[in-house]
Amino acid sequence: SDHFWLCEEQLRRIKSHFPLSHGVPRVDDRKVVSGIIHVIRNGLRWRDAPEIYGPHKTLYNRFIRWSKMGVFDQIFTALVEEHGPPDRLMIDATHLKAHRTACSLLKGGMFPALSGALKGAEQQTARRFDGEGRPVRLLLTEGQKSDHKGAATLLADLPSATEMLGDKGYDSDAYRAALVKRGIAPCIPPRAKRKNPATYCKALYKQRHKVENMFAKLKDWRRIAMRYDRCAHVFLSAIQIAAVVIFWINQ
Repeated sequence: SDHFWLCEEQLRRIKSHFPLSHGVPRVDDRKVVSGIIHVIRNGLRWRDAPEIYGPHKTLYNRFIRWSKMGVFDQIFTALVEEHGPPDRLMIDATHLKAHRTACSLLKGGMFPALSGALKGAEQQTARRFDGEGRPVRLLLTEGQKSDHKGAATLLADLPSATEMLGDKGYDSDAYRAALVKRGIAPCIPPRAKRKNPATYCKALYKQRHKVENMFAKLKDWRRIAMRYDRCAHVFLSAIQIAAVVIFWINQ
C-alpha cells in the first residue's frame, strides 16, 4: 500500500534487529515503523499521525522504547557495514538549533541532552561519510565544540580508508597525525595564518559537495530540520532513521 514507507523486502533486512515480543503479540511492525517514519519525515506531532498507522501512542511508545534500547543505531550500523569499509571518507558537521517547543522526552535518561536548557539547545551533528556522501558514522556534540575536537571522538570507531576529506575546521596537527597513523591520507585545506600550512589535493577536495547534498536531503525531514526533540539519543535516533531510509535501505 502507498502508506507503507518500507516494502516487505526492506522490512526483512532490518527485522532481525527488532526486540523479541513478550506476551501479547506486537502491533504490525511494518505499519508501526512506517508510521514512525511518516511522523519524522513530515514533522508531525505524534497525535497528528494518520489513523492508518494505528494509535499514535503506539507509534510514540515504540519509537521512544526502541530508541532507548539502541535499535535504530543497530539498524543503521548493520546496513552501513553490509557494504564494507569505504575507500574514501569525508567528515563535516552542521548546527541544529532546537525548536522553542522542543521537550526533553526522557528526563535523566540514558543519554541526557548534551546542551543544557539554560544555554539554549544548539547542538552540533558531526557526521562521517563515504566517498558517495552517504553517512557511515553519526555523532552529536555540544554546539560550541570545535570541529576537530568532535572529529577526534570518532577516531576510535574510524572505518579503514585511504583518504579523508574535511574542511578547514579539521585542520589540526593532532588530527592529521592520527589519520596518518591509521594509514589515511588527509585532504584538508589549511587554516589562514598557518606558519607551516599542509598541502592538499584541490581536485579531490571538490568532491566535498556531496556532503552538502547529504545535509540538504536529511534536512528535508522536518522533524530533524526543526529539532523538536531536545533529548540527544531520541534526536539521534530520528537522524539514523532518516539516513537509513534515504541512503541505505535501498542499496
